[in-house]
Amino acid sequence: MTNKIDTILAQAGNRDNNDQNNSISTPLYFGSNFRHDSLEEVETSDPTKRYSYSRLATPTRSVLQKALAELEGGVDSFAVSSGMAAIQLVFSLFKSGDHIITSDDLYGGSFRYFDYLSSHYGIKFSKWDGKDVDELKHLVTKDTKAIWLETPSNPTMKIIDIAEVSNLLHSIDNSILVCVDNTFLTPIYQRPLTLGADIVVHSATKYLSGHNDLLGGVVVAKDKAVDDDLLFNFNTTGVTLDPFDSWLLLRSLKTLSVRMERHTKNARYLCACLKKFDSVQKVLYPGVGGMISFYVNDDKVAQLLDNLKVISFAESLGGIESLVTLPAKQTHSDMTKEARLKLGITDNLIRLSVGLEDPRDLVEDIRQALGDAPIKLEESEKQTSTIN
Repeated sequence: MTNKIDTILAQAGNRDNNDQNNSISTPLYFGSNFRHDSLEEVETSDPTKRYSYSRLATPTRSVLQKALAELEGGVDSFAVSSGMAAIQLVFSLFKSGDHIITSDDLYGGSFRYFDYLSSHYGIKFSKWDGKDVDELKHLVTKDTKAIWLETPSNPTMKIIDIAEVSNLLHSIDNSILVCVDNTFLTPIYQRPLTLGADIVVHSATKYLSGHNDLLGGVVVAKDKAVDDDLLFNFNTTGVTLDPFDSWLLLRSLKTLSVRMERHTKNARYLCACLKKFDSVQKVLYPGVGGMISFYVNDDKVAQLLDNLKVISFAESLGGIESLVTLPAKQTHSDMTKEARLKLGITDNLIRLSVGLEDPRDLVEDIRQALGDAPIKLEESEKQTSTIN
């Protein structure tokens, strides 16, 4: 029986949760090591399939990883200590001289890490605009091992056709790995492995956990051979997510679908309103999810950030509370100004993670911070934004 996503989420950890008393909620196992019944068990069993040392496996994390793999349609998943640890685990598959293509608009931490790999380990990188397929084809060399995509991109919300990219690159060389950061949309709105990708990554700190209270990352592989390589590196490097955060993340997954629905509903309402503000020049929104970017008049940036009363001026995203960020000064500050401007990451670009508050309060908070006049939505706009 193949369950739908909402059922997978609600039932995560309900069965096969290692509890002898059949607890509906997965128990939290804090143990760092586990007793063996006999020497024979140690000599004959697979160390990755039994519990011995928590770096290798823990009951709580195992339940979480099974649920995450099922959500993304992979053979297995790996729960790690942060989103950057997830990216690092994927790049442990590559070596000096390998060539990686990346989309040109990514989380700033990804750019910083890729620059480090290039300068210290000799991994070669090329950037692609995410649109011109002919250009992508010409970027492929005999050393190309993977492409790294974010869609929608952070922070300009660029959309890339995962299926088209996967079909193209696999037709050139089936061993090229298509890796997708799915943090913004989650499996609720996008399942990259079903579209042809080979690896999917999440910063679980964001929507998967959704409460601004843990750090975590996720890697899911579609192919067993790739999964086996990741498993070896996962166990060797010890980037594993601890039991308590594994339990918190598993609990949070159960509300992912309803949270994403509300994030989307609120974001659509804010988009309709932001477009009417005199101080807002342009709004970027992919159509679903809770992430919006918008440009404000240059003289309104500090005024907006200094006068918010409901929305918090803070980094990160994907939580219940709404957060606003200035990418040029925060998440993407390590990029050169020239590179930022080329992507449209100007000093007046605001990134908004829309939370679960009443959206009318969020609109009013932005309006009063900007000092703009009250706005009124037409009936057609209200219907589009899904708020009555």
